[in-house]
Amino acid sequence: MGVSISEQSIAEVEAAFLPSEKHGADIRFHGAVRDSEDERPISGIEYSHYEGMALVELEKIAREMADSEIAHLVAIHHKIGFVSNGEASIVIRVQTPHSADAFRITAEYLRRIKASVPIWKKPIFADTDTSAA
Repeated sequence: MGVSISEQSIAEVEAAFLPSEKHGADIRFHGAVRDSEDERPISGIEYSHYEGMALVELEKIAREMADSEIAHLVAIHHKIGFVSNGEASIVIRVQTPHSADAFRITAEYLRRIKASVPIWKKPIFADTDTSAA
């Protein structure tokens, strides 16, 4: 397993995920783009990142969690570029022997990612979307 940030879709990345026969819990968290931002309809979100630091920070989080948490496997992918509403922009997959640990560890990964990985979002409001022109 591992971590990645790219324009590759969540579905494409998940196709390569392999199950672990020694872990009974397999949690996949999908962070999907909502259909509105600030109570205005959006067509999606344009994600950008600090290329020299975002992946390094994501890898650091994975190392720290591996050293401090219950033994687990993790795969994380964040999509950058345009992500349509309803589509996932991030997947966090955690495998552990027991479900309670998997839920807790997944939530901690998400908390740390949101706090420290330099990925930014720009909503594309439906009323100003010119992509159909």
